[in-house]
Amino acid sequence: MSPKDFPSLSESQIGELKESLLQWSLGNGLVMYPPNFEPYSANAAPITLFPTPLPKSSFIDAQNVQKIFNELYINLVTKQKSWLLPILENLSNHDKEFTGKLYETYTRAIDESPDKKLLQPLSLGLFRSDYMVHQDTNEIKQIEFNTVSVSFGGLSTKIGQLHNYLNKSGLYDSSYSYKYYEDEEIPISDSSDKLAKGLAEANTHYKSSSNSVILFIVQPKERNSFDQRHIEYALLNNHDIKSYRLTLEEVTSKTTIKNHKLYIKSTMDEVSVVYYRSGYAPTDYEVNPEKTWEARLLLEKSTAIKCPSVLTQLSGAKKIQQILTTSEIIKKVLPTITETELTLLLSTFVAIYPLDDTELGKKAKKLAFEQPQNFVLKPQREGGGNNIYKESIPSFLKSIDEKEWEAYILMEIINPPNHHNKIIRNNDIYTEDIISELGIFGTILFNEENGEILSNENAGWLLRSKFSSSNEGGVAAGFGCVDNIYLYE
Repeated sequence: MSPKDFPSLSESQIGELKESLLQWSLGNGLVMYPPNFEPYSANAAPITLFPTPLPKSSFIDAQNVQKIFNELYINLVTKQKSWLLPILENLSNHDKEFTGKLYETYTRAIDESPDKKLLQPLSLGLFRSDYMVHQDTNEIKQIEFNTVSVSFGGLSTKIGQLHNYLNKSGLYDSSYSYKYYEDEEIPISDSSDKLAKGLAEANTHYKSSSNSVILFIVQPKERNSFDQRHIEYALLNNHDIKSYRLTLEEVTSKTTIKNHKLYIKSTMDEVSVVYYRSGYAPTDYEVNPEKTWEARLLLEKSTAIKCPSVLTQLSGAKKIQQILTTSEIIKKVLPTITETELTLLLSTFVAIYPLDDTELGKKAKKLAFEQPQNFVLKPQREGGGNNIYKESIPSFLKSIDEKEWEAYILMEIINPPNHHNKIIRNNDIYTEDIISELGIFGTILFNEENGEILSNENAGWLLRSKFSSSNEGGVAAGFGCVDNIYLYE
């Protein structure tokens, strides 16, 4: 069955829809700060006017596989350290100023702790697995698995609420003010509440005699702060848990350590969970490298539960994603996986190659120069804007020492369907073909020392869309927008 067409509205109806959309967004916090903003001035976030079609079967598969992915990565961190650490150490040699610094932070935290063990064995993952739908088969294909600073859980809930409001208000119907979509066709993600619940569960398991708080580590002048704030509000409203916000630069001056416990210096509130919405890219440390890396080590050595720990963050490296695409490795890391689960997991992978001296690596080097149009080259970095696409790959590889190629993976391009939706950014509406990326959130609370999993849950979803002509998809960076799903059979 094919999806129904997007609503066909007159110019005046589009104008009415636009006004209602912008006012709802401003009134309900579906907003972002513009560049060079003042604290009192926010814009509606870049969003689609209509929800974008997604096969229901693809959506169900993405949800069904999330907890398996959560456990796969946690088993890697907790039960396969002797295998994982040499891989990360090798990666750190190729990227000394970031991956190397993270790896050094991990090893120092262990070496400088009593008994050479983590002071806080409990760790929290707020993850997001990103997919595109391969249009020939309607299968979901994984783009990446994000282990740190997963964004838009707050705004994802809001865009679903917005599209439902517009639909129920009759603004999508050109004639009679009827609902254009059935309610179940445009579900609302509960990611704001579910991500907050994951943080609250970690707070509950933190051993403290006093009321504790959650510390958000954020970027200076964060334009996407409202997305984060919605999770903070849910923490307070649903769980009566306060939170604080500090940048990495502020950590050493505004927190204090007492008996290895972390406190907010001004109030002496004890921190139960450190939740990173920063620290995922080199730029987060560049303003004052000595102070920011010192802060990351200080936090890692405290008894606060980290979300994520440094080792969990490092497990999200693209090289690890490449290694985890074979059934042999998956069974080694996750020996309890069933054949049904394994088949579903493997169905989400496209071909991913190393660029090393193995036989597979030699094949990849040949493909990178002979068929670059079929691939994307990815470094071990998060945050967008770092990938090399298609015909740009050969010239890029020639521009760097071949010894450095090993720090990259070569990934087959996914072929998603195009949809002729409308995107609104500021006051401008763009009608152009878009492609969409589905993200499934998951939360997992676990013991990093012995591998015990205390909770493992799905936590809603996110749809981001971008012009099909754009390689990158970052919303804050201006490449894409927040979207919502329209499910069809």
